[in-house]
Amino acid sequence: MEKPLRLRKTPSVASRPYHSRMPVTDIQARIRALLADRRARLDAALASIDADPDSVVRLLEAVDATVRRGGTILTCGNGGSAAEALHLAEELIGRYRGDRPPIRSMCLNADPTALTCIANDFGFEAIFARQVEAMATDLDALVIFSTSGRSPNLLAALEAARDRNATTIGFLGGDGGEARALCDVSVVVGGRDSAAIQEVHQFLMHACCEQFETDSNT
Repeated sequence: MEKPLRLRKTPSVASRPYHSRMPVTDIQARIRALLADRRARLDAALASIDADPDSVVRLLEAVDATVRRGGTILTCGNGGSAAEALHLAEELIGRYRGDRPPIRSMCLNADPTALTCIANDFGFEAIFARQVEAMATDLDALVIFSTSGRSPNLLAALEAARDRNATTIGFLGGDGGEARALCDVSVVVGGRDSAAIQEVHQFLMHACCEQFETDSNT
């Protein structure tokens, strides 16, 4: 018995590869427009910290003071901000540009076994606070990265750090959220574009790392 003839379906526009849906010239124009828009958003975010340069100086001084008194820099964040928290810790332990003594630092979102254990037993809001309770002292500083300043797990970590008289430092965005009041020092990058806020956070974080290497060469 003959099998029925199956007609091959024409792929829908949505299922076609992205590059086959648009002429090359249109793709190039779209990319240029996208880059121009991203640059404008980044410039606006940078302009927001230009309005309060003293806050940047205070933040860098607070990190420096923690290191000079022999404290540990504890970092944390969620999502893309977690990547920035991890980036800061590894730059301090390793190096940024030049050789210098390692700086004691630990990222609280780096260990998936600790995160999943704490989340499973105490809830997601406790994933950072529980670690702060275990490790932070009055010599240390907790550095959080947050584009909103409203994440419950970061607020809980700040409160735990304050209970232990650790310095609380915030790389924040928007209006700073509830985290702003819980931070001893903070830089608030204005606006609602999370990507631009994170880009400025990284700019500031690299400046933070570079200050130690400048110190070591003087």
